[in-house]
Formats: sequence, structure tokens, C-alpha cells
Amino acid sequence: MNQVEKRNQLITEWILEAGEKIKDSFKETIQVEQKTNRNDLVTEMDKKTEKQLTENIQQYFPGERIFAEESNNKDIQDLSGIVWIIDPIDGTLNFVKQQNDFAIMVAVYEDGIGQMSYIYDVMKGELYTAIKDKGVSCNGQPIEKAQDIALENGLVAISSPLLSGDNDAVRKIGRKSNGVRMVGSAGLETVYASTGRIVAYIAASLAPWDIAAGKLIAEELGLVYTQHNGRKVDLLQKNPVIVATPTAHETIVEMLTQKV
Repeated sequence: MNQVEKRNQLITEWILEAGEKIKDSFKETIQVEQKTNRNDLVTEMDKKTEKQLTENIQQYFPGERIFAEESNNKDIQDLSGIVWIIDPIDGTLNFVKQQNDFAIMVAVYEDGIGQMSYIYDVMKGELYTAIKDKGVSCNGQPIEKAQDIALENGLVAISSPLLSGDNDAVRKIGRKSNGVRMVGSAGLETVYASTGRIVAYIAASLAPWDIAAGKLIAEELGLVYTQHNGRKVDLLQKNPVIVATPTAHETIVEMLTQKV
């Protein structure tokens, strides 16, 4: 077993273990706090899951840096070397309100390039794994690259801040597509785009831990992952994001930048 395989085996075990603890937490009253507003929540399970993953990384890979949602991250000024990017529960509002449609997300980057990534749909028991240049699997079964479907021939996912705002271009994109869907988890919506269930996911503002795992999965499956203007995302700050098939991506960028 080589180093990548060993690392993959460990990460998989950690994520599955964390998922079981999250499901067990539904038997008890979950402590919830607001962060920036009533829609931006953090629970004790976010913190416990991040702590568990962080301690495992520090034990097995000392010296590698960790960039995680619930940490202060003051020492992360660049992505040189190996950096772990973690969202312990992506879709916390769904976790609290629905007990469904949320994910654990872990990514390993080296010098700013994604090497390994994981998105675990906890309630469905689906673990999506990407290893750079080796494709993507779900629970160990390889996933074929997504078909290059045009915007008008598929569904799109659009984040609620965009849909509830006054961006006419976003509404035009929705009307041009076959229909609009919303899940409320950046990781799961990226997975749905990557596996052909939708042709695009468009978000107003995603943090690095919302992006990192999904970006590698999407790109390994042939999708394009950029900012709204078509430029590369910056994994040190928040970004307005499009992840889409190449054809749909081109159309969406044109519409968002008002070229059509």
C-alpha cells in the first residue's frame, strides 16, 4: 500500500466514524448558536466533528496545516506545502432543521493544488472520493465523467441569497434552464452537478471550506469550477462560484457578465 492509499484509508475511516457520531447526536438535544445571523448557525457537533478530524490529522500527519471552518485560521496566509481544508458539517441549517442534506467535507491540498477530497452525504451514506488524476468514486465505485449538457437541457441549483436578491441575470439563467433546484449544501450541490443530476450550481459566496473538496471532484469529472466572471477561485477568501458542464458554464458566465 503506497502513501496515497494509506492516507485515503485513514481519511475514509475518520469520516465514516464522524458520520456515525453525527447521526447518534439526533438522539439528544443539539446545542445551536448563531454566528453572523439567524441563517448562519454552528452546533456542538460542528465543533466536535472538526475537533475529532483535527486531532486525527495532528496525530498522523504532524506539521501539516489545517484550514477549518470553526477554527481561527489566523496562520493560514498561503497554501504552500500540505494544507487540509475542512468543513465539519456543510449545510448546518439543514442539519438543524431537517436532519438531512448535509455533508462532511475534507480536502488535502499541496501548494494550492487539490490532491485528495471527500464529500460524505451522512444520511444517505454516500462517500464521494476524488484523488487527483485518478477520478472519483462513490463508496468505492468509480463514477463516469459527466456529459457536457447545455444549460437549456438541464436543471440548475442556485443558492438562496442569489434567488432572493435582485439579480436579473440569475432569474434569466433559471428560466433558460429546465428548472431550478435548491438543496442548501454547497458540497452536495457540487456533487449533484458532478454526477449529472444538474448541469450547474451557482452560489453567491462560498468560503474556502465550501469549495475545496467539491472543486477537485468536479474537475476530475470534467466540470468547470470558477468565479462568476470565469476567473479562478481564490481558496484564501470567499468567492461567487459557478460549477457547471463546460457548455453550461460558458453560457452562465456570459449571462452573469451581461454579454448576452
